[in-house]
Amino acid sequence: MLLSLLRVTRPPLLVGVIVGVACVTAETFLTFLLERVAPSNALNVVYLVGVLVVSYLWGLPLGMLTAVASGFVYDYFLVVPRHAVTVFSGWSWMPLLIFLVVGLLVSAAAALMRTLLMEAEERRGEADLEAATARLLLRAEHLRAALPVVARRLAQGLGLPFLAVELGAAGAGDPDKIALPLSDDDVRLGTLVAPADLPAPVLRRLRERVVPSLEAVLAAACDREAIGNALAASRDELERVADEQAALRRVATLVARGVRPAEIFGAVAREMGLIVNADHTAVERYEPDRTVALMSFWSASDGGPGPPIGSHRPLRGDSLSALILRTGQPARMAAAEGTAEGAAGELDTWVRDDKVVSAIASPIVVEARLWGVMIAFFRGLDPQPEGIEERIRDFTELVATAVSNAQARDELAASRARVVAASDETRHRIERDLHDGAQQRLVSLGLQLRMAESAVPPELPKLREQLSRTAEGLTQVLEDLRELSRGIHPAILSKGGLAPALKMLARRSSVPVDLRVRLDGRLPERVEVAVYYIVSESLTNVAKHAHASLVCVEVDAVGEAARVAIRDDGKGGADPRGGSGLIGLLDRVQALGGTIEVTSPAGQGTTLTAVIPVSSG
Repeated sequence: MLLSLLRVTRPPLLVGVIVGVACVTAETFLTFLLERVAPSNALNVVYLVGVLVVSYLWGLPLGMLTAVASGFVYDYFLVVPRHAVTVFSGWSWMPLLIFLVVGLLVSAAAALMRTLLMEAEERRGEADLEAATARLLLRAEHLRAALPVVARRLAQGLGLPFLAVELGAAGAGDPDKIALPLSDDDVRLGTLVAPADLPAPVLRRLRERVVPSLEAVLAAACDREAIGNALAASRDELERVADEQAALRRVATLVARGVRPAEIFGAVAREMGLIVNADHTAVERYEPDRTVALMSFWSASDGGPGPPIGSHRPLRGDSLSALILRTGQPARMAAAEGTAEGAAGELDTWVRDDKVVSAIASPIVVEARLWGVMIAFFRGLDPQPEGIEERIRDFTELVATAVSNAQARDELAASRARVVAASDETRHRIERDLHDGAQQRLVSLGLQLRMAESAVPPELPKLREQLSRTAEGLTQVLEDLRELSRGIHPAILSKGGLAPALKMLARRSSVPVDLRVRLDGRLPERVEVAVYYIVSESLTNVAKHAHASLVCVEVDAVGEAARVAIRDDGKGGADPRGGSGLIGLLDRVQALGGTIEVTSPAGQGTTLTAVIPVSSG
């Protein structure tokens, strides 16, 4: 109730006079009633209530006037002789004087209490306003956008026509406005702009109360915004680094898996384009004839099919690719540099994108040799940030690793192929020499011994017997030599093909063989030899180690690859890493671009699966 009275505007003076008269009248009637139970000289206290009310609501002057009027009424009606003013006769003026002094004190106390309460209410309102201002500024995502709202709240709370809060210096040069600086440790934060015709108390209130609190809140809000911006920048940087590392890991995984270089080039062009926000990216390879070959191309827009991979274009002296070839260092080019076409000239033979205005390139160095270049093209007019060359260089290093690995794999495959071819040729030559040389001579010697045996006279039975045993031994040696010859390189494989050769292996196996062969004509000789030795080595291992009762051999060579599957029901537990036989088969299959896999769980038999591309033969 008291706070509601404080917020009400002070009533008019005439109303105060009427209220004072009414209070004196009511208090007089009350004293008549109280006179029966209390001495009359003590009833003057009743008149202090009206003095207190009038002083509180209308101020000290009207309160003092009410006190004087109450004193004379009290003297006229209650002081003996009654119905006469005795203040100027005898000593009756002493109670009236005391009443007036007490009334003055009560009136002053009431006015002071109202002033203090009004000041407290004003301070409370200012505190609420400061709290609301602090909430607005400290919770705002963008400080500049929150300042107009804060200014309106301040103007409404202070009862001013307008206020403005601006960052930096403002309001200078306008005679209708006054600019109050907002600073923090001599650092200018902003300006509070107010009307120039404010009363002096209001302006002093702004300077002494509003400005200091607003400075503190604005400084905290500026610090919060700076911290938020720093955190946002750090978060963006961490996200960028995380995205870049994830892209590098994806490409590195492809490199580690040994996928085709063309697939790696495409992945690198795409990942790098997304990381650096490029509009186009390209991977080029330098050719000995002063041209560059397009190895991969990526575009952020769906502008139709891209340029053909593998296309060549000549090196121009003012192009970015030519600059990289000359310097071997990362470089940039804008549309205003070099020729009129500038960076867009790099794409003139591939895509017609006249909006490209800049490009950044990094060399691809493979084993200390400049292999190619990676280029990122941009349409935006804003300059690209520093350090983007380093980000591109991370991808070029992966490209270099992929190229180096591909070259090493090609060299290893070629070396394996040469070793296998030389081994097969040596085997074939030894088999041919044994068949055409030693076997023929042994056959001739055997025939000569049989002729000599038939020419021995009957009277020499021991000689005939010795010649017969010698001929039989020679025949056994010939059979052993033929067996050795078949193991080195079976003649039936060269003459009859893979199916008869595999049937011969199945018949000679000590373990029953379920053979199923599907062939689409003759295979390349190297493929046939590889399949033959896979089956031969597997049957030998089954006979020696598996303790199996049956071997299933399936050969399917219909299509682009020859597939071999060999399964037994033996004890399993075979270690593919043990023994030189499987290692030799692995080298032979990988030399032909194929794969071989051995699965041998303990107690569940062994399965060998090999796939050999027919075109590689």
